[in-house]
Amino acid sequence: MKNTFLAFLLSISSIVAIAQDQAEESISIFDRKHEVRLGSIKLLSGFIFEGAYEYIINSNQGIGAYALINLDKSNDWFENYSLTPYYRMYFQTNEDYGAKGFFIEGFGSFFLTDFDLEDAINNSDNEEVFDISIGLALGKKWINTSGFVFEIKIGAGRNLLGNADFDAMIKGDFYIGYRF
Repeated sequence: MKNTFLAFLLSISSIVAIAQDQAEESISIFDRKHEVRLGSIKLLSGFIFEGAYEYIINSNQGIGAYALINLDKSNDWFENYSLTPYYRMYFQTNEDYGAKGFFIEGFGSFFLTDFDLEDAINNSDNEEVFDISIGLALGKKWINTSGFVFEIKIGAGRNLLGNADFDAMIKGDFYIGYRF
């Protein structure tokens, strides 16, 4: 009985020691450089999936991209698919975690649309066209010590090719994500 108890005690203590080593090896919030986010308002209101990835260059800047897929083409959202790379500058005076707080973003959006106001009113289909826009956005990002991220962003861009039936586009959402 004593031998069994001793073997059990040794195995438990070795598991605890391994767990402590793994906890010490976890990456600090200061060193986390990757972030993923999901646009919550678009997803809940119109079945529009918008995911984002950001690479944190340093505490003041980051680069990344948004990918949007309109899962319900019968809604009135103007983009069916889009890929939007961006560059951000953060303006937070308190650099606890870096890459958080108020930011300005420059973006370029490559998108497919079939939105036509006249066709939307008449409920008829339109041909899908490709266009490109460039624009600026403003926002604010919050992050907690465990890495969860909440972000609010609004921006506008101007279409360059003139293929779409609208001259400008609006970007923005409430984003929820995680930094790792």
